[in-house]
Amino acid sequence: MTECNQDSFEFEELFSRQVVARFDGGTISSDAGGLLLRETDRRIRLLKRLRDCFHDGRNPARVEHGLEQMLAQRIYALALGYEDLNDHDQLREDPLLAVLTGKSDPTGQDRKRQRDKGKPLAGKSTLNRLEHGIATPDRYKKVNYDAEAIDRLLVDLWLEAHAQAPEEVILDLDTTDVALHGHQENRFFHGYYNHYCYLPLYIFSGEQLLCARLRPSNTDAAAGSLKEMQGIVAQMRSAWPEVRIILRADSGFCREELMSWCETHAVDYVFGLARNERLRAGIESEMQAAAGLYAATGKPARVFTEFFYQTHKSWSRSRRVVAKAEQIEGKENPRFVVTSLSPQSWAAAALYEQLYCARGDMENRIKEQFSLFSDRLSTATMRANQFRLYLSSLAYVLLQALRRLGLRGTELAHAQASTLRLKLLKIGAQIRVTVRRVWVAMATSYAHRRLFETVYQQLRC
Repeated sequence: MTECNQDSFEFEELFSRQVVARFDGGTISSDAGGLLLRETDRRIRLLKRLRDCFHDGRNPARVEHGLEQMLAQRIYALALGYEDLNDHDQLREDPLLAVLTGKSDPTGQDRKRQRDKGKPLAGKSTLNRLEHGIATPDRYKKVNYDAEAIDRLLVDLWLEAHAQAPEEVILDLDTTDVALHGHQENRFFHGYYNHYCYLPLYIFSGEQLLCARLRPSNTDAAAGSLKEMQGIVAQMRSAWPEVRIILRADSGFCREELMSWCETHAVDYVFGLARNERLRAGIESEMQAAAGLYAATGKPARVFTEFFYQTHKSWSRSRRVVAKAEQIEGKENPRFVVTSLSPQSWAAAALYEQLYCARGDMENRIKEQFSLFSDRLSTATMRANQFRLYLSSLAYVLLQALRRLGLRGTELAHAQASTLRLKLLKIGAQIRVTVRRVWVAMATSYAHRRLFETVYQQLRC
């Protein structure tokens, strides 16, 4: 049978010109903007410090892929849009990614085995073994991560992002569902989301991530949040003893355990409070007033009030509740929040509209986690999936540092991670490796060259 190897592809003519495509461009990368991520890592030292959160029991004489290099390969690849381990069977030949990960020979010609030459990076099987380390050193699983050390690193990076201690910080807590399609450990069906899923807990301060904790879905939304807050607040106050802390979350976190701890540790809170008949009856006059305003103006009307409230059994004390009595088209829309903040510091309307409602921005932060593939939790064990969640979270931390350090004052200073990837990281370039240099010849027609120059200069400061 005759084999035909086509090396030229002719497309529809452009007027009098033929359009011919060939695979003869040499070593080309679509990710030249990843060099900015490497420069960002130089500033915050994420990967070197992440390496110290692991125990590597491998024999150094037999190691071709260092621990920091493998972590860098995974994190950079996620940031650049490569979601699966399978992608690395092709990426392992990419000299630019090899540069990002710190390989001494980005061509891969220094590999020991002949079959590996030209492939400087780790393949999917090697990276898969990195994910499946267990909590203690093992004969067969020699690379293991320390979850507590990674948790502390996330908070340390957030603390270091501040030039000086702030007077006040607001910590947002929220959860989301990650759908599961296999038979992962601790897989449960969740009635609200109507599928099998995990229920990770996220804690943010503004755009910065402090915690990403994987949890099974057969649990309360607030499960584990007290433990996470205890560690974060202790670490924060060791650096900033006088800082004022406010926790903010929806009604899923309105739990006696968390509120009483806040009250005994000088931490303020503002949590959503689920509506019930007692609460609704307590704002009857305000609801009538809102309905009258709506009838008069034809526009949604709000009336705010506040009172002290205590449940019959679950709360240990009465607490300040702010109520929004709202009438909208066709129905009433009452809402309640419970808070430790005083009326003198936050009046009812301002507390609800300016402080509590601002937590909606956290939805954007969670969406960014999904754009960095935090939902790719398809491995068998909970620990391995927690590791994947960490990798996605650390890719986000790296991109957030790029926003904070390199993009300040630009039109992309608050752009989503997916936008940064599309506009700043995905740059076509020809790669040429010589004895003394790695030449990255980026596309002359790249549309955001001036922005690239600005980011580079600000990162080099």
